[in-house]
Amino acid sequence: ALVEVRGEIAAEGEASAEVLLGALKNAFEDAGAQAVVLRINSPGGSPVQSGIIHDEIKRLKAKHNKKVYAVVEEICASGAYYIAVAADEIYVDKASIVGSIGVLMDGFGFTGLMDKLGVERRLITSGANKGMLDPFSPVNPRQLQLAKAMIEQIHRQFIAVVKEGRGDRLKEGPDTFSGLYWNGEEAVRLGLADATGNLDFVA
Repeated sequence: ALVEVRGEIAAEGEASAEVLLGALKNAFEDAGAQAVVLRINSPGGSPVQSGIIHDEIKRLKAKHNKKVYAVVEEICASGAYYIAVAADEIYVDKASIVGSIGVLMDGFGFTGLMDKLGVERRLITSGANKGMLDPFSPVNPRQLQLAKAMIEQIHRQFIAVVKEGRGDRLKEGPDTFSGLYWNGEEAVRLGLADATGNLDFVA
């Protein structure tokens, strides 16, 4: 049975937990399916959505006693790789992009531009950190430290999931969890994937 994981993993997207959980349930309950294949072509996205999907794959695997194979097309990065490590085996093309085991939080700062334009920011909050990382206010060092601590904790969760999913196959190095990504051939060598192979090969 085939389940497609395509595009950004986001709450309102094609690869949301809401969409994929239903597809996974149908795939596992299909009496004619000996296994489930996840065909992945995604740059990642929400760690929450990825985590929900990952955990549901593990639950359904245990319930139905069916193997799961991940087959990567163009890209399986970040949150998509979080999902992929729930599979028993991961297959890639030699030129696929795989990895990016990291977490990011991005934004902009407009304080310099506001000064040039003579614009004054009037932010009123109840709670010292309610306006945390407001793009129109100067960076608060303590709030920046809190944000870094939060994403580092999510990163540790991601690392734990990868180590559990890949086990002894993972050849951990200094760059494994740095956010770098590799082509499929290198991903196999590093133990991030098991072998090269497309959907027909796996089926």
